[in-house]
Amino acid sequence: MALDRNPDWWRDAAVYQIYPRSFADSNGDGIGDLAGVTSRVPYLAELGVDAVWLSPFYPSALADGGYDVDDYCDVDPRIGTLADFDQMVAALHERGIRVIVDIVPNHSGAGHKWFQEALASPPGSPERARYVFRDGLGPDRSQPPSDWTAAFGGPAWEPVGDGQFYFHLFDPAQPDWNWHNPEVRAEFVRVLRFWADKGVDGFRVDVADSLAKDFSADPLPSAAEVALIPAGPDHPYYDRDEVHDIYAEWRAVFNSYDPPRAAVGEVWAEDPARRIRYANKNGLGQAFNFGLLLADFDAAEFRQLIDRDLAQDRATGSSSTWVLSNHDKMRHASRYGLPAVAGESREIARNWLLARGREPVEDTALGLARARAASLAIMALPGSVYLYQGEELGLREVADLPDDVRQDPTFRRSGGYDVGRDGARVPLPWSTDGPSFGFGAGAAHLPQPEWFARHAVSAEQADPNSTLNLYRRALAARRELLGRPEVQAVEVFEWVASPAGTLHFKLGPWHCLINFTADSGLAPPDGRLVVASAGFGRDGLLAAPGAAWVVV
Repeated sequence: MALDRNPDWWRDAAVYQIYPRSFADSNGDGIGDLAGVTSRVPYLAELGVDAVWLSPFYPSALADGGYDVDDYCDVDPRIGTLADFDQMVAALHERGIRVIVDIVPNHSGAGHKWFQEALASPPGSPERARYVFRDGLGPDRSQPPSDWTAAFGGPAWEPVGDGQFYFHLFDPAQPDWNWHNPEVRAEFVRVLRFWADKGVDGFRVDVADSLAKDFSADPLPSAAEVALIPAGPDHPYYDRDEVHDIYAEWRAVFNSYDPPRAAVGEVWAEDPARRIRYANKNGLGQAFNFGLLLADFDAAEFRQLIDRDLAQDRATGSSSTWVLSNHDKMRHASRYGLPAVAGESREIARNWLLARGREPVEDTALGLARARAASLAIMALPGSVYLYQGEELGLREVADLPDDVRQDPTFRRSGGYDVGRDGARVPLPWSTDGPSFGFGAGAAHLPQPEWFARHAVSAEQADPNSTLNLYRRALAARRELLGRPEVQAVEVFEWVASPAGTLHFKLGPWHCLINFTADSGLAPPDGRLVVASAGFGRDGLLAAPGAAWVVV
């Protein structure tokens, strides 16, 4: 099935995120690669996705799982070659699957040629002006310019030995670009064109809200002062207004192609009015909605977030991006199997409890049942849906990784308090046996638990009630139902009255029912049952936790 030329394909696409190092290993070295992705194109086509999003595959020292990019226009030799990339794109396009690549514009890797030139050049040089360098404080300039903390822990300023420090929002191996520099802006236009010319259909923009920075204050505000500044025009590095000038320039690049290239921004702005600016048609066009990625399995919370996000769609003319799991967050099958932990560090606390085997422990059956129901719910909503590799198998977090194999810098820089994101990045199981459950011919770069065998693709393919087959049925039905003009527009979305602890919405004749709690009952309307994650009792009510689609 060849690609159509629909410029609006991204509005309702089912996008499958591939973390390349953990998807499929073609040469047995323990690391997934592009040839491995190509070998699994039939699987992706049978799954029924419209596009794949590839996390970074560029040359990298792997200080942060590939998000420390040393060359934006090449492939890491451990993952393949540019020729392998071309073959993969051709194979995906031949099956009607589009390709989205991750662009990491906030920072490069420390091994990037320009950063190495900056380190070898004196203060005030053009080479250093491509990054964020600043003089240290104190008589000998040995103190950092401020007491700011990096997102991964530790100081946000790294000394270079000559009285200057460079800024890194994340890890010292990820120096931040200076987006006031015209060379940097021109370089990323070149990078975007390089991949677009190779047939890439869209871009996922990493840390999209933090490129623009203003460090002109002297002295810089303290960390305590910065913590009181809301993200926006007055914050030194989060969601500043100037960032949209960058994306307007990028949109001109995207629109120079036929069809225009799509883009979606990773944006964590809490203010909906700020977030929707990234989804403007003159900017990226779409920005992630992360509300449900953080939410508990709760009917009232789901409804509030759905209403908020659909209202933003109506305001911008964009479309929502529904997501429950990704490479940065605990898998939702585990998140839903743990009790809620109050506070801003809810996920860290959950992850710590899970990894350290502390009470309360994970209820794996409940978590999977809730995950299946929530997945059906988001696949029925107007907009695009982003699926993370392995969720279609019902995989949960691999929490008990030995400390000596963990790769995530958050584990190291937090002193082990935050066990990090490796538990969601363990390589996929494709078969029930072998040294890495079919991932490759040898051991995987992160160890897989024995229980992965029960979730292997080969096992789930043979089980009609498996999570894999649930996803396949749902994605096939979603494609067929979205082909109906009467269900394509967000304006036709409508809530239907239902008991407390349940939700019922419809898009024209397409009804989605979700029962969150066993204390409630939910009766389906008369019509054709399309797919369900749980059964119906003798009373005809949908079991909990469960979801079902009915066409009337």
